[in-house]
Amino acid sequence: MPQTLDRREGPFGEVVLRQRGEHFEIIANGTFLMDTSDGRSERLLIDAALRALGARRSPAVLIGGLGVGFSLAHAAAEPAWGRIAVVEREQAIIDWHREGPLDAISGAALADPRTALLHTDLVSYVRAAPGTYDALCLDIDNGPDWTVTESNDSLYSPAGLAACAARLNPGGVLAVWSAKPSAAFEESLRNAGFSGVRTEEVPVARGVPDVVHLGVRPA
Repeated sequence: MPQTLDRREGPFGEVVLRQRGEHFEIIANGTFLMDTSDGRSERLLIDAALRALGARRSPAVLIGGLGVGFSLAHAAAEPAWGRIAVVEREQAIIDWHREGPLDAISGAALADPRTALLHTDLVSYVRAAPGTYDALCLDIDNGPDWTVTESNDSLYSPAGLAACAARLNPGGVLAVWSAKPSAAFEESLRNAGFSGVRTEEVPVARGVPDVVHLGVRPA
């Protein structure tokens, strides 16, 4: 049986940290988000974006969603990345990394001088914040077709994808994690003007594979 370590009510609903054996789970509004049992697809999110950037020197990456910290830790372990920003809207999740058991995963990455932790809503940040990045690596939902809160839907809309493109430097990469492939989202990326749209898969023990959807902002 899982043990609940913390339960918080925030502006976007309930968020829960549970421990199951040696692993930790994050639950948001009753929906399982992620756990610490694997992390291959979270690492693929980072690696696929870096590969798509080719030989670009010291690219800047924005990671959308701190989660259990796998994506951030993997980015910080790669010296090829330059500036690393991670956006997290839930204070509880930040606390679990700063002062709780998830520090074992993210502590070194958060201490890396390249890393900036931004406590804000990703959707709002992408639409309004100044500055650009070479890669946006987004993992705030179970995928474009299965969002944690209704407000996240707009990120995958034509206006949301246009905002993502505007936040990218020319030739920059948008990488979006999903618990299942979405042909409709691939088409949305193409319609939003992204080139080189493709989907990379990570096989799972049962069911459909986790995927990373990729698109490039034309130079």
